[in-house]
Amino acid sequence: MTVENSETHIGQWRAAILRGSAVTEADADELEGHLREQIADLEKAGLTGEEAFLISVRRLGEVDRLTAEFARAHSDRLWKQLALTQAEPRDRRSLTVMLAFALASAVLVQVLRLLAAGTVIGYPTFSLNVSFLIFPVLAAYFLVIRRMRWQRIAAAAALVAGIAVAVNLFPMGMASTTHTLVTLHLPVLLWFVVGFAYVGGEVRLSTRRMDFLRFSGEWAIYYALIALGGAVLMGLTMLVLTPFGGAASNIVLDWVLPSGIAGAVIVAAWLVEAKKSVIENLAPVLTAIFTPLFAIMLVVAAVAWAVAGVWQNFDRELLIGFDALLLVVVALVVYGISARDSAAGHNAMDVIRMLAVAAAIILDVLVLVSMFSRIGEYGFTANRVAALGLNLILLVNLAVTLWFLARLVAGTSPAIRLERWQTGYLPVFAAWVLVVVLALPPIFGFA
Repeated sequence: MTVENSETHIGQWRAAILRGSAVTEADADELEGHLREQIADLEKAGLTGEEAFLISVRRLGEVDRLTAEFARAHSDRLWKQLALTQAEPRDRRSLTVMLAFALASAVLVQVLRLLAAGTVIGYPTFSLNVSFLIFPVLAAYFLVIRRMRWQRIAAAAALVAGIAVAVNLFPMGMASTTHTLVTLHLPVLLWFVVGFAYVGGEVRLSTRRMDFLRFSGEWAIYYALIALGGAVLMGLTMLVLTPFGGAASNIVLDWVLPSGIAGAVIVAAWLVEAKKSVIENLAPVLTAIFTPLFAIMLVVAAVAWAVAGVWQNFDRELLIGFDALLLVVVALVVYGISARDSAAGHNAMDVIRMLAVAAAIILDVLVLVSMFSRIGEYGFTANRVAALGLNLILLVNLAVTLWFLARLVAGTSPAIRLERWQTGYLPVFAAWVLVVVLALPPIFGFA
């Protein structure tokens, strides 16, 4: 191994240990000194440069174990990493950009709310368009920090503008089913636009789509934490303002709540990017905790519903909750697989995932039988078509997922194939949401 190659390997090793927030530059200098000393000693003993490097790294310990040991010895550093003070210049610039976009989203939402309150546009228009003032702003934030080419920026902007024009030209009343469907599905559709911006337009790469899925899980966790903290803050604020009457509480609800909901979307995304070295892969950790619990629940539910026949009386509220459950099952599989070594063999958690997916498929089939029965009796509606399409898409996804999990457990297929299946299926979900938003309303006469 040449001197140049040796320096390259040492540089890569140093960068790896610095990814752990408990390891400072000074710590890395000390470790690098020990590494170089051992390499020199081994080379004097007759080993090649590459052999000396590999043995020296092994003696020092694997990177993850090194950072874990430093974390235990210097736990105060990890805590301090969570603070937003004393940031590097680059971090301060990132913070400033994030705050600017969060403020922009909050202000835009308030402008739209004031227009709705003043009956300039009305609340149906507000509920329909509020998503365009939140998620495209987040997409723009990623477009800026990713420094994407203007052609891709123009494509994303044209797509959002086209969707916005289309849904606002639809003659839908607020009480109509199609208005509700579009309002509920627009955030999901626009989240795919966020994904386009997040991956820098590299949507064809499976690895980049997986990066977006990981980001989505981490973002959801951060947003939930911010929302919980915000709810406590608002509750205490309204309690303090109780002597001033209901008007004070209304001010909090009208001005703080909408702005907080919008701004937190940007803040949570920034936290995922800025603090991933401190709190990384939370979604897979939670997945490991909840996968066995969900598997037990799903197996019990599948047996109980099949035996008792309650699946024959599925109402709309139960169906919405059930679809959310199926999506959670898919998420548990995705984040569980993403956190494991793709070259490793199967483990007990893979068997648990397989049981959970199998039970989810049984439940989905029961629901589909009930849905087809209702459609045969009452006919098609926009709601039923949207629900039917989603459940069929989920059934295909879960069925193929079960196949790959079974092969993984049998040792005939690596985990990477399951990961590629899930990332490759994202366009199917995106296409269906686009159909629900743009095609179903005119098909069913905007009723």
